[in-house]
Amino acid sequence: MPKQTFTVALAGNPNSGKTTIFNNLTGTRQKVGNWPGVTVEKKQGHVKQNGYDITLVDLPGTYSLTAYSIEEIVARDFILDEKPDVVVVIIDASNLERNLYLATQIRELDTKVIFALNMVDVAQENKIKIDKKKLSELLDVPVVPMVGTRNEGTDLLLNTIISVADPTQRITHQSRRVKYGHEIEKAISMLETFIRKNSKDKIPYNPRWTAVKLLEDDKVVKERVLNGTGAHGTAILDEAFKGRRRIFDFFNDEPEIVMTDQRYGFIAGIIREVQKTSSENRVDISRNIDKILTNRILGIPIFICLMWGMFQTTFTLGAYPMEWLDSGVGWVGRTASRLLPPGIFQDLVVDGIISGVGGVIVFLPNIMILFFFIALFEDTGYMARAAFLMDKVMHLIGLHGKSFIPMLMGFGCNVPAIMATRTLESKNDRILTILINPLMSCSARLPVYILLAGTFFAANAGNVIFSMYLLGIILAIAIGRLFRTIFFKGEAAPFVMELPPYRVPTFKNLMLHMWDRSKIFLRKMGGIILVGSVIVWFLSSFPQNIQHSTPQNRPAEYSAEMTRDAATIAEVKEAWGVERMENSYIGRLGKFIAPVFAPIGIDWRGSVAILTGLVAKELVISTMGVLYAAGDEENESEALQSALRKSGMTSAAALSFMVFVLIYIPCFATIATIRRETNSWKWTFFSITYSTILAWIVAFIIYQGGRVLL
Repeated sequence: MPKQTFTVALAGNPNSGKTTIFNNLTGTRQKVGNWPGVTVEKKQGHVKQNGYDITLVDLPGTYSLTAYSIEEIVARDFILDEKPDVVVVIIDASNLERNLYLATQIRELDTKVIFALNMVDVAQENKIKIDKKKLSELLDVPVVPMVGTRNEGTDLLLNTIISVADPTQRITHQSRRVKYGHEIEKAISMLETFIRKNSKDKIPYNPRWTAVKLLEDDKVVKERVLNGTGAHGTAILDEAFKGRRRIFDFFNDEPEIVMTDQRYGFIAGIIREVQKTSSENRVDISRNIDKILTNRILGIPIFICLMWGMFQTTFTLGAYPMEWLDSGVGWVGRTASRLLPPGIFQDLVVDGIISGVGGVIVFLPNIMILFFFIALFEDTGYMARAAFLMDKVMHLIGLHGKSFIPMLMGFGCNVPAIMATRTLESKNDRILTILINPLMSCSARLPVYILLAGTFFAANAGNVIFSMYLLGIILAIAIGRLFRTIFFKGEAAPFVMELPPYRVPTFKNLMLHMWDRSKIFLRKMGGIILVGSVIVWFLSSFPQNIQHSTPQNRPAEYSAEMTRDAATIAEVKEAWGVERMENSYIGRLGKFIAPVFAPIGIDWRGSVAILTGLVAKELVISTMGVLYAAGDEENESEALQSALRKSGMTSAAALSFMVFVLIYIPCFATIATIRRETNSWKWTFFSITYSTILAWIVAFIIYQGGRVLL
């Protein structure tokens, strides 16, 4: 019986359309995690075709399989160690030469390979013709033409995978290997023969490929040869050193450089055989668009306008589904109140769970809209342009535009944004970018902005929210400049920013990217937000045997006249509720820390909300929903807004609160990520300390200045 299950790895350069094809193949049947032992994202999906169950693994996008970056090592190790049944190399047909470098490296491995020639439509628009049949013949690999953005070629690729994965199909790595020229081939052959004689079959890789890597001085392969062959490993490395010396003496250059040149020469020969480019003039759409969007005068104003439009739309467009969701949460709360008997359990469900979780989940539409825009900027290619535009600005703090990409990602979530700093070559650049990244306002802070801006600045809420994000960027630049001067002296590492061509994103991919990120927010609702809301409710509800300070506030002593006056009853109940809350466990905690926050206009309830926000910033809203007296409005958010106005919070205090939430200690998950990525408790504690002090100072200036101006 033929094998019914296959594992297929998808490899390719960044911006080759690999993720689009992966999404086309797997749809929503995918899960995301991290590769074991590293913080590189791992995507895995499943698809059934013609009775076969295929597991697809999306390898990190890389330009080569050298051992320079984590992504390259992860991709290479998966192919070599996990031995997938087939490796599909996604190739950008409009940039064949650059993509063939990775493709030919994978072709040298002991694995079955398929070339997915993606973006053939873009190549045609650029007047590039590729002889797919000739390319297949030259490298002895199946070549599948595809247009990922239109889902063309997906079924053909799946059927090709099934046919190639057949165990009876042979691997033709010897007949179509890269030719490195006479002198290098001689060195490879000699070392390969030596390895076969001395390895005793303890090297898990193909001897020729191992010889190539040793001549290139690949540190990972050298280490594995030593670990795998013991005493013989030293002899093998000595022989490899002799081979490298002979190559250097002959070419007067490092062997890895010479071999890279030879590989590009091999690729150039393939290009001459398979690619024809029309000599007629063509209009480069991406270049013409860049004349406007990356213009040195217009570029940054356009970028700021796009950011403003994103946050304005997030608030205004999200207000409608937010109102519907809010009404639904209110209806659920009222229904639970009617169905459950009065008592402690009803209070837990209505005031703890529904008010706490519901008060946060109503902001889901706004967060989804924000993630949609971020996905739109990424898929169109504008994200790379934003980094290019900010390169000069980033130079003010001794960084470069590449550091701005993790900062932009911070608008979604600081955790993956901090993990993305691993693409920076310089350790100092990485740590500096990590330290200022939490100043980028993540989506978890957005509900706080929407609530307070909508309550106190309704007419200009969108502008106020945008100003919070802009303030974060300005502070990041200022603090980065200060830290570069004090802690990270020296020049930033040079870099070249690749500007991929503009592409029209598919609606399906935008929805998938938006949903993948929104799922994290929803998981928090059933996990950390639910638990946090219950804890806050418990601390605010106990102890229950509170002795009230004035007799008229005791419900048992209402007079007959008072009971006929509904307004008086409501007033007495509200006063009684406030006193009960102030004497609860959480009230006592709030009163204890209140003096620290009083100069910045935050009362004891706001102080507690900020404290619980250390766990997750969404808990700020959840805590406020529990602590501030709930009104009788139809909607939960309207009740909270009404309670905030009645609490005495002013516009200046609301601004101060938002600024403090923007700057102060990030959530526990972000702190853990800072510790892991910097591998230093020193920098972790430094990040916590400086952000808290900075938050208090800026909030103090905003509040005291706002009292005068507002």
